Amino acid sequence: MADENATEPVNTTETTEQAVKPAAPKPSAMPKPHAPSPAAFAKKAPAAHVAAPSPAGFSEADIKQAETFGRVDDNGTVFVKEGESEREVGQFPDVSKEEALALYARRYLDLKAKLDTLEARLKSKNIKPREIDDSIKMLAEETEAPAVVGDITSLKAQFEALKTAGEAKKAEISEARKAAMAKAIEGRTAIVEKAEALAASLGENTNWRSTADKFRALFDEWQAHQRNNVRIDKKDADELWKRFSAARTTFNQGRRKWAQARDNERKEARTVKEEIIKEANELKDSTAWGETSHRFQELMDRWKQAGRAGRNEDDALWAQFREAADAFFNARQADRDQISADEKQNLAAKEELLVKAEALVPVADEKAAKHARQELAKIQEEWDQIGYVPRDDMRRIEGRLDAVDKQIKAVEDAAWKQSDPEADARKSSFEEQLNAQLAELDQKIAAESDPKKKAKLEAEKATKEQWLNAVK
Repeated sequence: MADENATEPVNTTETTEQAVKPAAPKPSAMPKPHAPSPAAFAKKAPAAHVAAPSPAGFSEADIKQAETFGRVDDNGTVFVKEGESEREVGQFPDVSKEEALALYARRYLDLKAKLDTLEARLKSKNIKPREIDDSIKMLAEETEAPAVVGDITSLKAQFEALKTAGEAKKAEISEARKAAMAKAIEGRTAIVEKAEALAASLGENTNWRSTADKFRALFDEWQAHQRNNVRIDKKDADELWKRFSAARTTFNQGRRKWAQARDNERKEARTVKEEIIKEANELKDSTAWGETSHRFQELMDRWKQAGRAGRNEDDALWAQFREAADAFFNARQADRDQISADEKQNLAAKEELLVKAEALVPVADEKAAKHARQELAKIQEEWDQIGYVPRDDMRRIEGRLDAVDKQIKAVEDAAWKQSDPEADARKSSFEEQLNAQLAELDQKIAAESDPKKKAKLEAEKATKEQWLNAVK
């Protein structure tokens, strides 16, 4: 029986050794140098990437099953059966054979637990190829000639199966990565093609502000794609970024040229509008209303054709031009208002004259017509001196004055016709001609036998008879 004060041999999983605490050997009873001691096993660092066995420990059945593959001689040397042969795995004297055998059986179960852990890990979606390689390499060393007691043949067979499964898993990961990379390249290429399409569409009608927003959104999409997708090969990433950057450069250069051209246009527009303002200030005090109104209309047309000088500057320039234009048009309107007031006074004066003129008619004879004509002449002279009346009333009052003139003139014409000897002579000669023509027509009608020709001659006779009655 071991000394109660001896320390416990350490295992890689302390919890698996808590069930049995074999006493540490005395210095004279330490394992032989050629065989690793349990303490040496315990001091080894945990294997990378392969999780430790469950801290719940192993069942007695598992331990007993593993112990069937080993034995301990009277010197405390532990052997394990491996196939048809047997080899020494360690020496642990001064403890019972049962304790020594159980310790190496647990070492076997520890090692098997690592294989089982890797087997489960290979089914995970987030395992990495390097993790598989490191785990296989570590387990290869541990399973080559393990200092354990258990079914080593089965253990090595399991390890070989894990190597095969590991290679298959790496191939699966490689294919998945290729597919993910192809998809990532496709997604990033789509972003590049959108940028290139925007760059190719630039022209005179481009909305540069809107297009800048679109490029900014594509850049944000690019960054989000980098964060949320598999990392692609540097060569492909550099090539795609070069294309994307070239499209952005094309846009930036185009926008700079547009901005420069816009600034030049605004500068030119500002110069033109300042010249227009200068001309407007020179015209604003003119009283040549018609000509200056036309000049201001021409200035307005030039202003519209000048283009924009920038919103703030345009507002300031327009205020200056509007001030000059308002000064002129307000003065013109004031003049029109004054003219309108004068014309209304003139209208009232002419309507008073109309009352006097219309009182002159009707006239009964030549003497009355002569007197009316004299009075109308005085009225017309005063009428002309009064001046203009509102345009809407001009035709009305002029028509009333003309009507008076016509009534007087009608009596004057009638009197003149009665006293004109030349008119009487012309009348007598015309009557003689008509009578001669009617006599000739009577002869032709009497001699004509054709009904149509006869009807035509009778119609001509009737017309000339009407003429004769009119001159009598």
